[in-house]
Amino acid sequence: MINPKLLRGAVSVIAIMGASPMVFAGIPVLGVVAAQAQEQLVGSVLFEGNRRFSDAQLLAMVDVSASGIYTSQRVSADVESIRQAYDRDGFLGVTVTSRTEATADGRVRVIFQVNEGERAGIAAINFTGNNAISGGNLKGALLTKETGILSWLLRDDTYDEQKLAVDRERLRLYYANRGYPDAQVTSVAEYDAARNAYFINFTVNEGQRYQFGDVGIETSINGLNTDVLRSTVQTGKGAQYSVSDLQGTIEDMAYEATTQGYSFADVRARLDRDVATGTFNVTYLVDEGARIYVERINITGNTKTRDFVVRRELAFGEGDPFNRSMVIRGRQSIQDLGFFSKVEVTTAPGSSPDKVVLNINVTETSTGEYGASAGYSTSDGVLGEVSLTERNFLGRGQYLRAAIGASQSGRTFDFSFTEPRFMGLKVSAGFDAYHRISDETSTSFYGSQSTGGQVRFGVPITSALNASFFGGYERKVIKDNNPDNSALVADGQEFNKAFIGYTLTWNGLDDVKSPTEGLYATFTQQYIGWDHNLLKTEARGRYFLPVLDDSGIVASVRGQAGVVNSLDGGSVNAVEAFMPGSSIIRGFEGRGVGPRLQNGEYLGATMYAAVSAEIEFPIPALPESYGLSGALWADAAWIDGLPGTGTSTLDPASQDTPLRTSIGASLIWDSPFGPLRGDVSHVLNKSTADRTQVFQITLQTLL
Repeated sequence: MINPKLLRGAVSVIAIMGASPMVFAGIPVLGVVAAQAQEQLVGSVLFEGNRRFSDAQLLAMVDVSASGIYTSQRVSADVESIRQAYDRDGFLGVTVTSRTEATADGRVRVIFQVNEGERAGIAAINFTGNNAISGGNLKGALLTKETGILSWLLRDDTYDEQKLAVDRERLRLYYANRGYPDAQVTSVAEYDAARNAYFINFTVNEGQRYQFGDVGIETSINGLNTDVLRSTVQTGKGAQYSVSDLQGTIEDMAYEATTQGYSFADVRARLDRDVATGTFNVTYLVDEGARIYVERINITGNTKTRDFVVRRELAFGEGDPFNRSMVIRGRQSIQDLGFFSKVEVTTAPGSSPDKVVLNINVTETSTGEYGASAGYSTSDGVLGEVSLTERNFLGRGQYLRAAIGASQSGRTFDFSFTEPRFMGLKVSAGFDAYHRISDETSTSFYGSQSTGGQVRFGVPITSALNASFFGGYERKVIKDNNPDNSALVADGQEFNKAFIGYTLTWNGLDDVKSPTEGLYATFTQQYIGWDHNLLKTEARGRYFLPVLDDSGIVASVRGQAGVVNSLDGGSVNAVEAFMPGSSIIRGFEGRGVGPRLQNGEYLGATMYAAVSAEIEFPIPALPESYGLSGALWADAAWIDGLPGTGTSTLDPASQDTPLRTSIGASLIWDSPFGPLRGDVSHVLNKSTADRTQVFQITLQTLL
């Protein structure tokens, strides 16, 4: 077989040599002259009028650039390639033409002229036959979105038949996970040339709704504790039928059997349909599966990431028993690394019937981020940061970040490094170093320069509970431009502290980024010594609960408390006190709630307790792709405990009532730069000297 590249090169050589007559045994080779007449060398390829695709992207689409030889047939094919690329991206009215220009060296310049026209969008997505689930909820399950104000950025409103096929399957599964196992979905798309947009209609045949009935477990494995297996059942009697709950139970039950020492356990679900009662009785059959071993694990596609980074996410190795539930969990662990856009796991027969080869193919994604960002905070004013982040440093799965930040009230310099598998164990280790400059402002009577760092270790205790241990040192130097300004500290005063502590974190959320159900909680204690002798304790937790099925409305209750105890019987210095802010209670300025001195200087507090209730909901008539939602909330906080007051006395009007309460509404935007929220607050109860704030912009956080 002739290699096309060699043939293309040979033609190029002939074309070059064709510039002079070529003879063989005194006879001119006429074919060379013909090749010279029909084919010319391409000097350059240019593009005009292209905005959607860059020159580099279009250059990769055309063959005339790769071959270096001009023919009218090849250019015509390239014109069609460019047109199809635009067509796939929604530019149905695009026109592409070509022309040539001779160059001084006898070559030809090929110019592609692109008239993009307007991109066709999705004017409307409609549903027929959806009696049980609203069209708004169904739209949220689709990859295809209606054209909106952010479509130019998100590019999610392009019509694509393959994406539409995926959407039909997503809708079917959406119904199957909400009690409708027999749902069928079809779709029709119509193009309106006058509006240059598509109208898409999905027709749904929902079928009968089912619930789970009786649930049982049967096993043929002697010694297997079925009582423990029952804790993995997600298909409780009376719950709506759900394919994902069935599959999740099968996987969790097989994994639990494996942890009991039965590595070849195989779990199947037997379903008995009762049409009259609309129920499925489920029996989970746990039996001894085929004794198959993993002969080899092949990893492909990881051009940057080292093999061991992928292998260590698997709870098994070559020579171990093959268990499908372990493979599924391993695949999810690899995906959760965030290093790959796609993870595919397939099996192939091994060298004998009892062996299997596991093939893991990954598609790497960018893990390095660098750039500059700017923003605004109602407490710090204009913000800016230049950072460099690498989540897969040197392909070893290590995290590295360096950042320089600035605001109207200070500058920060941070460096952080984390090794997720210290010494090959399931223990993370890392260190942080920082230098932070806080300027003296109208609300802060003094500034400071803090330099410090810490080392930390993280250890998983259970699948939901993690413990981290940390220790470090910090040196803080006070900067008071007006020596008579602060009654708490003096200009040039130094505070050295060494600290050691731990944090327990419970993560029972269904989704960390967009939680709808579960509990997230932390408990932290640290001892602070050297120039201090303190024990600081903080506990925080938030519980999420969906209000209505498929409504997108989520309620949450948040509680938090903290206390600083002086172990030598003295007072707590204000530099180590809590500074209650919007993360504890909304509606108050930064340093605007809590004890302060007669001269107005803010003290902070040595203890606080707060509770907050919030309901978050999607905004009607706005597509989910905008990332906008609303919230209603109510906060209450008890702020008490006085640090040392120095040479001044407490302003009684700042603490005439320790209880503060507020209510409000919020607009939350899941922006490309991070989750932001704007809070409009109304304070119900406060101390006389507290300083309130009606509107504030903050980052959205779990706690």
